[in-house]
Amino acid sequence: MKLYNSLSHKVEEFVPNEAGKVAMYTCGPTVYHFAHIGNLRSYIMEDVLEKYLRFVGYDVKRVMNITDVGHLTSDGDTGDDKMLKGAKREHKTVMEIAEFYTKAFFDDCAKLNIKTPDAVEPATHCIDEFIRVISSLIEKGYAYEAGGNIYFDTSRLDKYYVFGDFNEDDLEVGVRDGVEEDGNKRNKADFVLWFTKSKFDDQELKWESPWGLGYPGWHIECSCISMKHLGEHLDIHCGGIDNQFPHHTNEIAQSEAFLGHKWCNYWFHVHHLNTTGGKMSKSKGEFLTVSLLEEKGYDPIVYRFFCLQSHYRKSLVFDWENLDNAKQAFDKLVTRTAALIAEKDAAGVDKEAFDRIKTGFTAAMDDDINTSNAVTALYDVFKADTNAATKLALIDDYDKVLSLGITEKAEAYIRSQEDAQSDIPEEVLELVEQRKAARKDKNFALADELRDRISELGYVIRETRQGTEISRK
Repeated sequence: MKLYNSLSHKVEEFVPNEAGKVAMYTCGPTVYHFAHIGNLRSYIMEDVLEKYLRFVGYDVKRVMNITDVGHLTSDGDTGDDKMLKGAKREHKTVMEIAEFYTKAFFDDCAKLNIKTPDAVEPATHCIDEFIRVISSLIEKGYAYEAGGNIYFDTSRLDKYYVFGDFNEDDLEVGVRDGVEEDGNKRNKADFVLWFTKSKFDDQELKWESPWGLGYPGWHIECSCISMKHLGEHLDIHCGGIDNQFPHHTNEIAQSEAFLGHKWCNYWFHVHHLNTTGGKMSKSKGEFLTVSLLEEKGYDPIVYRFFCLQSHYRKSLVFDWENLDNAKQAFDKLVTRTAALIAEKDAAGVDKEAFDRIKTGFTAAMDDDINTSNAVTALYDVFKADTNAATKLALIDDYDKVLSLGITEKAEAYIRSQEDAQSDIPEEVLELVEQRKAARKDKNFALADELRDRISELGYVIRETRQGTEISRK
């Protein structure tokens, strides 16, 4: 299995630290508002990665943080304390906001068939861990106190911009980190580990620390939560591409300074979901949620399918026409699967054919989680030279990773068709059967005459892959 490693900028053979086991960390949401579908694209693709690792036999432990402490997120697009802003907007406490939107996030994940990670840790549960690691960084000379805040000293590193060759003039680190024009910092690239002084004077959540009453910086939480649950060596760290700098850059800096060795071997970054106007962002007003998709009549799984049709390292353009195209394609997958269910007979799964055909799917997924080609491999199942039972077994097998619920939806489709036909008058059903017999005998004139009689009774018939569909005019 090969993965693109954002740290090396190369596709590499995946080799975990411990044979057969994978320690995987995912940057979780800042729970001040609903997640938009751009955020959720990353979680869909990370879910696919986790499920494929399990599919090929790895014992995976995946951990996710919940950012419920008030500070900036990686986009740095407002300069506001997002948690506090959410609390004021809804006249609730910060913790009430955090609890409500944490539940909303996992509700959305369930609708998208995203598995809940093995460990989910809110930042507010780990204050002692943050203080312990920050204290160690100070002792080792990697952090300093200035103006009441604790900063990480990036000048102590041989290389700070690990994901690319940048310099301080290329990037406005201070602005992105929410401490613009901070004269306390020794170096422009330094970042805050602990705030006791900030522009957020009405910050609601604060804790006692050796440096005074305050709260942690954003970057320290992911390092500490990862090490708490996964130890000193991390195999895969996931997140959106916008987290690469400064968040993941700062995570590496503080984690490796604390540990004294390399921390994470593979970095898995999912690219943006764009609209025709650019990157989707709450601050720009382009706030598309799972609930909005449902209100417009889309099954959230259609959005998951839409995401799987593109590679995770390519920006994906969202518009309603593209989603409609995905819906049509997905509906066809469901109805074609329903036809296989109807066709299935007593013949069992052909193991030799199953193994031969499956190689197309595993080859796609082994190639840097190429879900676009994996979806093509799914379509290839329907064309394969094997029986219906084998095709259905392959679809179910692939769906352990793709998580589209194809067979379940096909069975629901069959039931809906049966329910629809149960209300059709016996006279119409009898004419339909006569028409089927006429068509089988190639008596098309009689078939047309019977169709017209069915129409006169107020019903329309349509030939599909699943058979003859009958509906009211």
